[in-house]
Amino acid sequence: MSMKRAASSAVRAVASLGNSPVQARTLHASPGSKKIVGVFYNANEYASLNPNFLGCVENSLGIRQWLESQGHQYIVTPDKEGPECELEKHIPDLHVLITTPFHPAYVTAERIKKAKNLQLLLTAGIGSDHIDLKAAADAGLTVAEVTGSNVVSVAEDELMRILILVRNFLPGYHQVINGEWNVAAIAHRAYDLEGKTVGTVGAGRIGRLLLQRLKPFNCNLLYHDRLKIDPELESQIGAKYEEDLDAMLPKCDVIVINTPLTEKTKGLFNKEKIAKLKKGVLIVNNARGAIMDTQAVVDACNSGHIAGYSGDVWYPQPAPKDHPWRYMPNQAMTPHISGTTIDAQLRYSAGVEDMLRRYFKGEDFPAQNYIVKDGELAPQYR
Repeated sequence: MSMKRAASSAVRAVASLGNSPVQARTLHASPGSKKIVGVFYNANEYASLNPNFLGCVENSLGIRQWLESQGHQYIVTPDKEGPECELEKHIPDLHVLITTPFHPAYVTAERIKKAKNLQLLLTAGIGSDHIDLKAAADAGLTVAEVTGSNVVSVAEDELMRILILVRNFLPGYHQVINGEWNVAAIAHRAYDLEGKTVGTVGAGRIGRLLLQRLKPFNCNLLYHDRLKIDPELESQIGAKYEEDLDAMLPKCDVIVINTPLTEKTKGLFNKEKIAKLKKGVLIVNNARGAIMDTQAVVDACNSGHIAGYSGDVWYPQPAPKDHPWRYMPNQAMTPHISGTTIDAQLRYSAGVEDMLRRYFKGEDFPAQNYIVKDGELAPQYR
């Protein structure tokens, strides 16, 4: 998409979502101070340990000085839940809301209705499902994220989790810190990755990169997606396209979830779907927790049908202390960290700043960053 400079008095565009006309809120920033709110996690004592630790409240994506020097108001908070939270106080008059998948501010239809001045919702990272995208589209809002900012980070993390599960690493680690030594308790369920069948559900940027990373391990690689990978790349990787998800799943020793959370994928892996998986399957999910039926995963881990489950995504986030995934057997879960390495933070902070600069100038964003534009959702969310 070519970059277009908006006229000084931008025209309110009429777009459509489905068959319903949508009045798009002008994205061009009118003159004067804008109220920009960022929702991030507190880093506390860790904030000062690395000058590039930008994705926290204390360091605020590294854009505070620039925004305030331009006369804008920049408010940052970790407090995002409930009617009395700090975010709720600013909903009625903010112009831009920035949040992350790692400490998501859930932008509901109710909040959108209250936000009379809101024009722009930015995700510092990838994955904007914490926003009610249909409500945003109906309200004429623009939703954008920093596409590609943490692709390498997540794909590398997925590869690590596959190896952790296949090699039964965590019980060995726990033995060491508990002063134990029992090789048999680890070795009876430790395997090589070579020769195993690994399937990714979703083969977008992260899924494709994971397949490329897996090629040297000499696995049998399968993928399911709404679109096929470029034939030349598919040939280089040696991955096989599986059009029918239900036909692919029983073939896999390892399943990796790389699909966005949409109405179609929410709760996709329920009791019935999991029953179709190979007994002893290993699952890695760094996509979104709500793609899985929470209790169905717990039950399958308890029965051994799922031999290991690892990921960094939960629903809701942060995960409550009583979330059952914390206590199920053979899990290798972490907080949502895969896409927020220091390298990724530098990329998504720079991407947010770039889009804000374009917003102030009335310029379009890079086309691939749009999740909702002119009342229309990006294809992956339809």
